[in-house]
Amino acid sequence: MTELGEFALWIALPISIWGGVLAFLGGKWKRGDLVLSAERSVYAVFALTIIASLGIIAAFLGNRYEYWYVYAYSSRELDTWFKIAGLWAGQRGSLLFWALNLAFFSSIAIWINRRKNREFMPYVAGVLLSVLAFFLLITLFITPPFEKLAFTPADGRGLNPQLQNYWMTIHPPTLYLGFTAFTVPFAFGIAALLSGRLDARWIQLTRKWILLSWFFLSVGIIFGMRWAYEELGWGGYWFWDPVENASLLPWLVATAFLHSIMIQESRGMLKVWNMSLLCLTFILTIFATFLTRSGLIESVHSFALSLEIAYAFLGFMAVLVILCTVLIVKRLPEMESERQFESFFSREAAFLLNNLVLLGATFAVLWGTMFPLITEGITGSKVAVGPPFFNQVNIPIGLALLALMGIGPVIAWRKASPRNLRRNFFLPTLVGLAAGGILLALGTRHVYALLTFTLAAFVLWVIATEFWKGTRARARIESENHLTAFIHLVRRNRRRWGGYIVHVGVVVMFVGFAGAAFDTEVRQALDPGESISVRSAFGHTYNLRYEGLSSQADGHMRQWIALLSVDRDGRPLGTMSTERRFYFAQGQPVTEVGIRSTALEDLYIILASLDEQVGMGNDPDFQRATFQVMVNPLVPWIWYGGLILAFGTLIGLWPGAGVPRVPLEAGTGGPEVGRRREEPGPGGDPEELEDDPVPVPAGVS
Repeated sequence: MTELGEFALWIALPISIWGGVLAFLGGKWKRGDLVLSAERSVYAVFALTIIASLGIIAAFLGNRYEYWYVYAYSSRELDTWFKIAGLWAGQRGSLLFWALNLAFFSSIAIWINRRKNREFMPYVAGVLLSVLAFFLLITLFITPPFEKLAFTPADGRGLNPQLQNYWMTIHPPTLYLGFTAFTVPFAFGIAALLSGRLDARWIQLTRKWILLSWFFLSVGIIFGMRWAYEELGWGGYWFWDPVENASLLPWLVATAFLHSIMIQESRGMLKVWNMSLLCLTFILTIFATFLTRSGLIESVHSFALSLEIAYAFLGFMAVLVILCTVLIVKRLPEMESERQFESFFSREAAFLLNNLVLLGATFAVLWGTMFPLITEGITGSKVAVGPPFFNQVNIPIGLALLALMGIGPVIAWRKASPRNLRRNFFLPTLVGLAAGGILLALGTRHVYALLTFTLAAFVLWVIATEFWKGTRARARIESENHLTAFIHLVRRNRRRWGGYIVHVGVVVMFVGFAGAAFDTEVRQALDPGESISVRSAFGHTYNLRYEGLSSQADGHMRQWIALLSVDRDGRPLGTMSTERRFYFAQGQPVTEVGIRSTALEDLYIILASLDEQVGMGNDPDFQRATFQVMVNPLVPWIWYGGLILAFGTLIGLWPGAGVPRVPLEAGTGGPEVGRRREEPGPGGDPEELEDDPVPVPAGVS
C-alpha cells in the first residue's frame, strides 16, 4: 500500500497541472469538452491523494521505519490513534493532508455545480487545480513523505510528547479543513473576476462555503486553546504564540468578510472591498501554512527550518497578490457601488466600522508576529514581542468589537432616526450600565473586566430582545405557542438567527476571557502531609493536602505522580493528581496538570518541580515537591461559549437556511419579503427600513 501511495502521488501532479490548463482554455474558448475533462481531473486527483494518504498511514501502522517520515514521528510504543494522526503530525505528511482536504472540497464543489452555474465552473476548476498542483509540487520535490533512509532502524524517534494529546489530534486537521474550504469561495471570486460576472451571484453561491470555512477555523482555534490549557502546563489557553497568531489572522479577515457581504447583498455596496477581503483571507490561509512550515519563527507548533519551503510559499503568495491586484484593478469600473453611505448612524456604517476594527486587529497581530523576524533580518539581533504588547493593543479592539455586536444587528439601514435609536438602544444601554454598576459596587475594580461585563450585558439584552420580539410577533400572527413560534422563527431564517446565536457564544467567550483578571495563584514546596491553600475570586477557599509521590518507568518514559486531597470551604472534594514525565527518546520533560472544573472556575494544579533527590531517584522516602496551584475564574465559559458558537454556525449552515436578500431598489413601491417601509413619522422624516421578524403580506401595514 505504501509503494502504491507513492506512485499515486506522482500521477496526481501531472493530472492536476493538465486539468488546470484544460480548465482555463475551456473557459476562454467556450469548449465544454475541455471543461468536463478538467472537472474529471479534480475527481482523479482526489482519488489519488486518498491512496497516497492511505499509503502513509499504512507505513505508520506497519512500523516501516525505513521511511524517514515514519522514523521521525513514530515508535513501536506509540498508540494506534497517534500513528494514524502521523499523517498530519509532521511537515511532510501535513502538506499532503492539506492537498487531500483541498481535493475533497474541490470535488464537492465541482459535483454540486455539475449542471448549474456553468459560466463560473471552468475558472473555478482551474483555480482549484492550480492550488492543488502547487501543494503537490512541494510535497513531491521539497518535502517527500516517502523518502527512504539508507538503512532501516529498529525503532523510531517517537512523536513529540506534547502532541500526544487528544485535542492535538483533532486541532490541526480542523484548521486544515478551514484553510482548504476557503479555497472554494476564493476560486469563485477569481472566476467572477475572469468572467466579468460581478453581481452578488458569486457571493450567493459561496456563502455556505465561507461559513463552513469560518466554522472550521473557529472550532480549530478553540481546540488549540483547549490543548494549550491542558497540555502545556502554564495555566493559560492563549500565549500569542506566532503559530497561534497565524491561525487567527485569516479568521479575523474572514469574520470581516462575512459581515461586509451582507452590505453588498442588501445594498449593492462594497463590491471592491469584499473582493479584496476575499483575496486577503485566502492569502492569509497560505501565509499561516507558510509560517508554520518554514520554521522561520520559533514555536512549539512549528516545524524545522526549511528555506526551500519558505521561498516556495513566498513566491506563491507573491503570485497571488499580483494576480488579485491586477484582476481587481482591471474590473474596477464594473464594481462600482450602486449606493453611497447616507449616514454614520446606519447598519452599513456599523458593519464597515466592524470591518475596520477587525482589520486593525489583523494588522496588530501580523505586525507583532513578524516584527522579531524583520528586526533580526535587518539588525541581526532578536527582539521579543510577547503577550503584553498583544494584550495592550488587542483588548481595546476586542471591546470595540463587543460593542459593535450589539449595535450592528439592530440599527437601521440607510439612516437611523432618533426613534429607532431610542427604541433599540435605550433599555439595553440601561441594562449594561446597571450590570456594570452592580459589579462596581461589589468590588470589581479591573477596568477592562468591568467594561467587558457591562458590554456583555448590553449585547445579550439586545439579542434577547430581538428573539423575544420575533417570537411574540410570530406567535400572535400564526396563533402558535411561544416555543413553537420560536422554533419556526429560527427555521424560517436560520442565517439571521443562527448569527445571533453565534454572537451569544462570542459574548460568553469574552466573559470567560475577562475572568483572567481575577486569577489567583500560590506556589509552595511541600512534604507529604503538608497542605497549601488558595482563595478564589468567588470567595471559595481550596485546601490541598499533599498525600505522596509515586514513580514508575517503562521502556520509553518515567513518571512521577503526585496525589493530593482537596476540599473546598471545608467540604471534601476527593483527590486530584498531577504528573511530571520524562521521555527518554526525546530527552524531554512534560507536565500533566490536574484540573477540576465547576461552572464558574477551574482548580488547576501543576507539579512545578521535584527535589533533586526525587528526580535522581536516590532516596525513595524523600518526596518533597513544589506545586503551583491556580484558581482560574470563568475559564469554563470559554468552552461553553465555543459550543454555543459552533451550534449557531451549524444552524446557519443547515440546508434551507435563510431568505435570499434582494438589493433594495429606491423608489419601488412593491412589498419586499421580510421588510416593511414605514410612512413618514410625525416630524416628516421617513422612517428607516428595518428587518421584520416575520414576512409582511402585500396590503398589510
